[in-house]
Amino acid sequence: MEIRSLGLEGVLEIVPKRHGDARGFFMETYSADRFAQAGINLNFVQDNHSYSAAAGVLRGLHYQLAPRAQDKLLRVIRGRVLDVCVDIRRSSKTFGKWIAHEISAEKGNQILVPQGFAHGFVTLVPDTEVLYKVTDTYSPEHERSVRFDDPAIGIEWPSVAGGFQLSGRDLKAPLLADAEVFA
Repeated sequence: MEIRSLGLEGVLEIVPKRHGDARGFFMETYSADRFAQAGINLNFVQDNHSYSAAAGVLRGLHYQLAPRAQDKLLRVIRGRVLDVCVDIRRSSKTFGKWIAHEISAEKGNQILVPQGFAHGFVTLVPDTEVLYKVTDTYSPEHERSVRFDDPAIGIEWPSVAGGFQLSGRDLKAPLLADAEVFA
């Protein structure tokens, strides 16, 4: 398993080793022991699965506040996404900074998104499926979001034919300056 930083504190790309032959492949996508050996000690309690029928489905930027904040381990099992993480810890020297990284079924890579980051992705191809583990269960009372197109953040989303498809909730998300975030 290869683990590397993506440039913002705690945001990691994790690439499991694939063992392939004429039948296909096998890979171990999560092992508490291997993660602990790498200094990642998280207790995942819920798995989530999303399906997007079209390219350009944009989900995010989402997070949950303490005491129900979540770390996320995300992977794509079909298709590919541009995954985006935004530092929303006001005390951080990288507050408001973002990274984008492609995650795909073909690459088999994953992204670890720690608490204190708003997270989202846009599908780059139709029929994309995303699985992610989280360290706390869903809590509507603690759920928050930030506008995907906040000019103060300046995320460089890819151009997608037909534009983006967003939920009503994501379209109404506040700008970072107006959002309730981490201290």
